[in-house]
Amino acid sequence: MSLLARYLASQVLVASGFVLLALLVLFAFFDVMQELGSLGRNDYGLGQAAVVVLLNMPGHLYEILPVAALIGTLFALSRLVGNSEFAVMRISGLSSWRVAGYFAVIGVLLSLLVLVLGEFVAPWSEQAAQRYKLLATRSVVAQQFRSGLWVKDGSSFINVREVMPDNTLRGIEIYGFEADGRLGWIRAAEQANWRGNQTWDLQGVMETRFGTDGIRAARSERQDWHSVLTPDILSVLLVAPEKMSARTLWRYVAHLKENNQKASRYELALWTKFISPFVIPIMMLIAMPFAIQGPRAGGTSSKIFIGILAGLGFHLLSRLFGHLGLLNDWPAVVVSILPLLIFLAIALAGIRWVDRR
Repeated sequence: MSLLARYLASQVLVASGFVLLALLVLFAFFDVMQELGSLGRNDYGLGQAAVVVLLNMPGHLYEILPVAALIGTLFALSRLVGNSEFAVMRISGLSSWRVAGYFAVIGVLLSLLVLVLGEFVAPWSEQAAQRYKLLATRSVVAQQFRSGLWVKDGSSFINVREVMPDNTLRGIEIYGFEADGRLGWIRAAEQANWRGNQTWDLQGVMETRFGTDGIRAARSERQDWHSVLTPDILSVLLVAPEKMSARTLWRYVAHLKENNQKASRYELALWTKFISPFVIPIMMLIAMPFAIQGPRAGGTSSKIFIGILAGLGFHLLSRLFGHLGLLNDWPAVVVSILPLLIFLAIALAGIRWVDRR
């Protein structure tokens, strides 16, 4: 990497780091204000709230890193333009397209950090925060219906009354149907503990079978239960699809499709995960046309404000396409990629316009 490339990278990374720190402090303040409403519930105090806020930080870092890169690039490049350093670089033979190439490389390196955060750190910390809060407040995982959680597993329907933070299931009822649609058996258990390899350990089991010769009931203390229901699927109750790992989303989408259930929202979140490494380079390229117009085009603060509007515009456009895609059943890959392509075209057109001036 050349001397100019290293200098530009250091300026952009330092500025982005300061912006990122400021945004993290702001988000932490919002989290603290939100957690104040839960204080005093059983064992949930200030110390527990602080732990929850800290565990939420990797998720916020994953979300705001593209915006921090955009604002940091605007600030650093605007300062270079204001100090006439960028003009000297241009006179020395540095073209706008080469600067764009440097920024793209920096953006890809930052995207690797986003990839690690989004796939490994943020989903784990988000689940840990939710489980820690549920344990401190002595709550159960929220259910989808008054009767509990319902899951389809092949020809069986599973009803779980309570899902505990440690993935223990309580009040399980499994309804097995025959090929002709007739109810064949009902298995009820007081509790189920995860053993791995798609297997649960049922405790306090009462099984009732309906046959042509009558109804038979049998009780057992323990029983193995092989099911598609896993802790990864249960984690959907704790973490929003946008904050889940791509691996968990992939497995959950496959589970929904195998059971002929609608998976549009989770497919959209999965494809958004796939394209997330490309967001930061495009955000940095969008910053270039605003930053290198020259001092007369406005001060650094006005350029940063425009950059923030551009970042918000990308976020709102992505949300708009996401909602429209869910309403109209558009392909998830198109819905997730189209806003990115639109902003990439805007960035390249802006760089070309600035380079011709």
